[in-house]
Amino acid sequence: MSEITIRPLVASDRAAWAPLWQGYLTFYKSTLPQEIYDLTFARLTGGTEPMGGFIAEQGGKAVGLVHWVAHRTCWSAKDICYLQDLFVSPDIRGGGAGRKLIEAVRQMAEDKGYFRVYWHTQETNAQARELYDKVAESGFIVYRQALPPA
Repeated sequence: MSEITIRPLVASDRAAWAPLWQGYLTFYKSTLPQEIYDLTFARLTGGTEPMGGFIAEQGGKAVGLVHWVAHRTCWSAKDICYLQDLFVSPDIRGGGAGRKLIEAVRQMAEDKGYFRVYWHTQETNAQARELYDKVAESGFIVYRQALPPA
């Protein structure tokens, strides 16, 4: 197997990013309209939003992605980084891509002087939680309320 490399997501990655993003949404049993795909990718790669992403490649093929969003926090004068989406192709899970994608976000956040990186996952996502328990600390339960569409 060739080495897994991580690099920032750029506008020319749309064709490689789309099936990974679809894989992530499928894993979480979600669907989104095409205009949200377009908006999300533009936000991630446009350079004007406080968000971005990284892509994992192996043998010249995109095999994983991670998205991040920076925002204010009441706990520090520094911004905080939310690692929003992490997905690795099922056929290479456990091979280090997820860890490398998390590390890329952590390093970017450190370089930008952010306060912390945080994320969450479903309780039932055992394989991901096995990795997360090795690279971060937990202790919070996430609650959410849906809001009606505008």
